[in-house]
Amino acid sequence: MVSGRGQVPYPETMKDEIDKRWHELGEFIREQRNVGQMSLRKLSELAGVSNPYLSQIERGLRKPSAEILQQIARALEISSETLYVRAGILDEPDVIPDLIGEIRRDPFITEEQKKTLVRIYESFRKENESAASDA
Repeated sequence: MVSGRGQVPYPETMKDEIDKRWHELGEFIREQRNVGQMSLRKLSELAGVSNPYLSQIERGLRKPSAEILQQIARALEISSETLYVRAGILDEPDVIPDLIGEIRRDPFITEEQKKTLVRIYESFRKENESAASDA
């Protein structure tokens, strides 16, 4: 089917998939806000977006730009890439980063701090693997 302007609309299933992705992104932002014990008003203030606009993003009613997602990510203290992947702006990375290697190479922390970070990181990984296998 072609619209009056000669554009072919998305098939209904693709539109549904895109809407679902934006809704899930909004839910993720809300979850991160709640984990950080931050009110909607506080996040909107920190991100520099209006309270109603942020509320609409969280409900999946608005599709924010990459710039707005970056502002929200900064306010939530998470990576912009995380929100870009969830929004479908970026593809999921193909390679799992070598975080332990990066920690060990960091010149700004002591060897004892590196060992502590690695132990904490590995304990989080084990905890999440256990939770995933229980589900």
